[in-house]
Amino acid sequence: MNTSRQAARQRRQRRRLMLGGTSALIAAGVVAYLVMALLPDRNVDAGPAAATPLASTQVKATAAGGERATPAATASPTGSPTPTGAATTKSARPSPTHTPEPKQKPATTTAQAGRIQPHTSYRGVATAYEAADGNGACLFGPSPDLMIAAMNTTDYETSRACGAYVLVHAANGKSITVRITNECPLPCAPGQLDLSQQAFAKLADLKVGRIPITWSLVSPSTSNKISIRYKTGSSRYWCGIQAIGHRNPVASLEVRTTGGWRRLPRTSYNYFISADGSGCGSAIRLTDIYGERLTINGIAVRPNVAQPTQVQFAQH
Repeated sequence: MNTSRQAARQRRQRRRLMLGGTSALIAAGVVAYLVMALLPDRNVDAGPAAATPLASTQVKATAAGGERATPAATASPTGSPTPTGAATTKSARPSPTHTPEPKQKPATTTAQAGRIQPHTSYRGVATAYEAADGNGACLFGPSPDLMIAAMNTTDYETSRACGAYVLVHAANGKSITVRITNECPLPCAPGQLDLSQQAFAKLADLKVGRIPITWSLVSPSTSNKISIRYKTGSSRYWCGIQAIGHRNPVASLEVRTTGGWRRLPRTSYNYFISADGSGCGSAIRLTDIYGERLTINGIAVRPNVAQPTQVQFAQH
């Protein structure tokens, strides 16, 4: 009997212990949950975070099903939103090898002529000099026609005036056409022409010595053809080239080289120089002040020989 009571009492104690333990476990769990809730967030074992979309770009579907980015707006100085990118897509810029060459503009008289312009009248004075055989600074050589003149240094312009024909008008109404074959140094002033005595006599008595004139460039009628001359001492290593008998002033002279056309520098004595011999004996290209180009082939390097061609500039 006593034994039964003792066993029952032990069972009741175990139940109380078990209930107490269970209550303790539940209480501990609640405490732990509260503690974890109060602790700051951590990323431990959280895995990779999701990417946040950039506010500067919104992706919209196009009708074709593709996507294009809408540029973000940034504040302009006035405060209104200004797109950072263009609203439309620009076509790709062509590479240099596919860029079309610009159309060449026709040569302008102003660019080719230098100081002496066609269709322009110049004012100055005329004086006279003894022209002898007609040779001069342009080195054309003796001339059977002494209706020639020397141009003042300013308008001579490093021999650009050589071979030009000018129509000279005197105040008395008389006129004469002369060809420029020489240079008149200082004190010859801009606009001044020093005429051969033969030409001056067509306008006034030589005793007058000095008369006011106006003059202008002309493109005369002629049946003559242009000749080409290599300077004395020219060879395939160095050469000087000049044109003779041209109707219009020569603006440039080029020679053909392995690298293409090469423009030669002009001297005050009216020769175009190839200092390294490049192009000596090859094709020659002349350009007049109106932009006309003449290509001449078959001219050998024969120093101091005027070799005739079959070409002439057009009349203007």
